[in-house]
Amino acid sequence: MPAYSCPCPHASRRPSVPSHLPSRPLSRRTTRTAALTVAAVCSTLLVLPAPAGATAPAAGADSASSPRIHDIQGRTRLSPFAGKSVTGVAGIVIGVRDFGGSRGFWLQDPRPDHDRATSEGIFVYTGGRSPGVAVGDALRVSGKVQEYYPGGKEAGNQSVTELTGASWETTGSVADAELPRPVRLTARSVPDAYAPDADGGSIEDRRLRPNRYALDRYESLEGMRVSVRDVRVTGPTSRYHDLWVTTDPRQNPTPRGGTLYGSYEDQNGARMKVSSLLPLAEHPFPKADVGDELRGTTEGPLDYEQYGGYTLRATTLGDHRDNHLQRERTRAQRRNELAVATYNVENLSPRSEPAKFERLADGLVTNLSSPDIVTVEEVQDDTGPTDDGTVGAGKTLEMLTDAIQKAGGPSYEWRQIDPADKADGGQPGGNIRVAFLYNPERVSFTDRPGGDTTTPVKVVDKGGEPALSASPGRIAPQDPAWKASRKPLAGEFRFRGRTVFVIANHFSSKGGGDLDGDQPMEGRFQPPARHSEPQRIEQAEVVNRFVRDIRAVDRKAVVVAGGDFNDFPFSPALKTLRSGHALTSPMNRLPADERYGYVFNGNSQTLDHLLTSPGAGRPEYDIVHINAEFADQTSDHDPSVVRIR
Repeated sequence: MPAYSCPCPHASRRPSVPSHLPSRPLSRRTTRTAALTVAAVCSTLLVLPAPAGATAPAAGADSASSPRIHDIQGRTRLSPFAGKSVTGVAGIVIGVRDFGGSRGFWLQDPRPDHDRATSEGIFVYTGGRSPGVAVGDALRVSGKVQEYYPGGKEAGNQSVTELTGASWETTGSVADAELPRPVRLTARSVPDAYAPDADGGSIEDRRLRPNRYALDRYESLEGMRVSVRDVRVTGPTSRYHDLWVTTDPRQNPTPRGGTLYGSYEDQNGARMKVSSLLPLAEHPFPKADVGDELRGTTEGPLDYEQYGGYTLRATTLGDHRDNHLQRERTRAQRRNELAVATYNVENLSPRSEPAKFERLADGLVTNLSSPDIVTVEEVQDDTGPTDDGTVGAGKTLEMLTDAIQKAGGPSYEWRQIDPADKADGGQPGGNIRVAFLYNPERVSFTDRPGGDTTTPVKVVDKGGEPALSASPGRIAPQDPAWKASRKPLAGEFRFRGRTVFVIANHFSSKGGGDLDGDQPMEGRFQPPARHSEPQRIEQAEVVNRFVRDIRAVDRKAVVVAGGDFNDFPFSPALKTLRSGHALTSPMNRLPADERYGYVFNGNSQTLDHLLTSPGAGRPEYDIVHINAEFADQTSDHDPSVVRIR
């Protein structure tokens, strides 16, 4: 992912992760956000922390004398004291972040008011300096109130009310038993409704209604001690040492322990991200899969961050209970069944670890039972993320097919077309593309010359039978719909004397890439705008027209459109793909709670699809869960397979 820089000395003020953890790459949804973050930071003069014990700011026109924390937090998401200096703010330290470039501590008033809308906690930011305080210290803090927007204000996130340029004096200390009692988050204490509807506008100046909306409930607890108990993991441990749990196990559960994102109205507000304030050397973070549990109490201050929103920063972690989630295996196709699979291999290149090739190969051979045809997404060029003008991917695909053969699978052949350098989005320098793998012992590929980076493939009528003008060929590669996105690849195959058309797809991401990404679900704009959606709808229209061109020649033609469509079964893009009865979704015959193959922010959802034309009959569909639910994953996507008789 790209690295951004600017001359502003405060550009690294708020790194996404502590310095002792790997730096977080830009997610699909936040690729554009990172650039905006730097622009926002570079255009804002930030207050550097004063040393502990420094003279407190004098009260004046922009000062207030000794307000309580709930006064500072106020009844909305924005502090009525924002931009003002305050003195003598009393509280007890409930958590300390003593690592990385975003150090500080959380302060909570032990004497709350009686207004559920006002938080009693606040973060005191000390930058790269260790604050030198401990949990239980009673302090009076002076500093300037500000609203900090993780990722930059343009990213759409909510703000965190905090004190900067702080100084303080210690007035005593309390034992752990005397700390403010944590607010326990449960199915009953978190409302089912997710957020107020502002017609796409900001909700930050609206009075909080913590009894009505989940986001309001969390905001009313910002900076305070909260706890969860005996919770189920819905998002596996990431390499950044965090995971997701649910406080309501009955909220849209999946059979394997996750929480299903089944519509735009099913945000699942009981989800909660958990990270740790404990030293990793002494307190290793649990490596948990979906369906595992954190038994006992997990507690700590409630924070808000760029990657996922409200996050419990644990000062106490529950015990990890491993429920031994198993990776699935699909059955082998029968002699008269054509098995077509799709697999996003997540930035595969010769620079990838050898173990990744081995595990991808084992997954294809063992868990997917060696499909006849595989549409593969995120195949990088032969130098991977090195931006040296290379676009060929022969070495990448050779290493993958060699690994498959070594794992006991067939001698797959491949077909693909190189993209233009830096034209198809994805990791800079990687030139990701889609490709076909196929087993020549089961199917044959019909090669027709003429397919290249810019020439569009057409459907032609050959004696009443549809055929491709070039095979493989790219579909409308110069159409504006594919700006900064992968172009779909069409191929013509033969299976048991029948022609089968397969289209490999990788639609534009929700993060937007070089274009506008979606606003975050947990952000201040509600409902969030899906800025990336119109492009995927345009892409779906292009693919739908191509399939209809095939069916115009032969309504019984067998077409499979597979890949990472970066959208949900209920989305406008998928509805567009199915329009005019050109394609159907065999996935829809699965039980509703089994329609997922990707886990994002603790929500189990579907981005990968295999769509079939009516001529394919009623195929059997299987999503093979081997990656997305596991802390140890080869890709962030699960593969899928469809079997056509």
